[in-house]
Amino acid sequence: MSRIVMKFGGTSVGSVERIKNVSNIVKNEFDKGNQIVVVLSAMAGETDRLIGLTKDISEEFNSEEYDVVISSGEQVSVGLLAAALNDIGVKASSFLGWQIPIVTSDDHKSARIEGIRSDLINNLLDENKVCVVPGFQGITTKGKVTTLGRGGSDTSAVAIAAAIEADFCDIYTDVDGVYTSDPNKVPEAKRLDKISYEEMLEMASLGAKVLQTRSVETAMTNNVSLRVLSSFSSSDEGDKGTIVTDEDKINDQRVVTGVTSSLNDAKITLIGVRDKPGIATKIFMSLSESNINVDMIVQNISESAKTTDITFTVPKEDSSRAEKIMENIKEFVPYENLLIDSQIAKISIIGVGMRSNAGVAAKMFSVLSDNDINIDVISTSEIKISILINDDQAEKAVNMLHDFFELSK
Repeated sequence: MSRIVMKFGGTSVGSVERIKNVSNIVKNEFDKGNQIVVVLSAMAGETDRLIGLTKDISEEFNSEEYDVVISSGEQVSVGLLAAALNDIGVKASSFLGWQIPIVTSDDHKSARIEGIRSDLINNLLDENKVCVVPGFQGITTKGKVTTLGRGGSDTSAVAIAAAIEADFCDIYTDVDGVYTSDPNKVPEAKRLDKISYEEMLEMASLGAKVLQTRSVETAMTNNVSLRVLSSFSSSDEGDKGTIVTDEDKINDQRVVTGVTSSLNDAKITLIGVRDKPGIATKIFMSLSESNINVDMIVQNISESAKTTDITFTVPKEDSSRAEKIMENIKEFVPYENLLIDSQIAKISIIGVGMRSNAGVAAKMFSVLSDNDINIDVISTSEIKISILINDDQAEKAVNMLHDFFELSK
């Protein structure tokens, strides 16, 4: 017998028929003698509909009431699935985040889970019942409903798995695992049997949409074994998905595991910034105070060594706000010119094997050079190399790198 948390996304529960399909998947695992907790997202499109309602009321809708409205989508899903399970002979009960409770910070719209009381869930499992829980939502110590932000249901599932010491946390999506690259862009992309937490974390942060970044962080911190599976194919049909686990548990470790591309960034360059201590602090602190995430940062020193150019990337949706912030701080951070470029793509190769293999960056750059692809910005870490190129060359670059590193084998 295993204790399993099964998480299903919005597409998987997008209609009554699909909810019935999920109930059969859950029943299949339950009939094997496993203890099951199911975590659900709202039905596909429902969260967007609810957000639209808040905007119809006001563009500056109160954040506390926003969470009350937006979290209602998951309540519908769990009620429907619990009823569907009981209808096919599986005893099940649904509980909302505040009933368990899933305690979070008071950062409305993007709260973080601070603790989960597992008594209610454990008692239900001991009664041989399936516990159905909404993802994405929680409650503060003051009794206010919160939401965890986009993709928060993955994080809910992993946190619950850690709290009840589950053997597995299965994330069901509309794809059958984690691939070496996006199959829609790279036809030769191959499904990975296993991938390390670190690699998955990098891929998630770099544009892979299979798992949400915070969920991978939570899994890695609590050593929760993740399995990425498809809700549209059965494990009995040979679909084993992808296991996300500790690096030491992966025998066949490649130098490069995956290639990703993202068109979601904008590049900002400050030309002729005075080169003195404290300037960078003022630039990036002002962005941080406005909750704008900065990714790649490059600084160039001029020949005179009196001025410098600073280039960094931000999410494309935040580029206008970042531009205004840079204009507002010009009095304190003098610069000659401000450049914004949204026509960029971030291409990355990821692999823990890079730690022990020299020359990977040189090979990457050589492939791109041979195919007349110019590199604008470079950023590296132990297991990742990211570059910025023109967005119209993104698909070509990804396919060339995927082929060169033989990721389809």
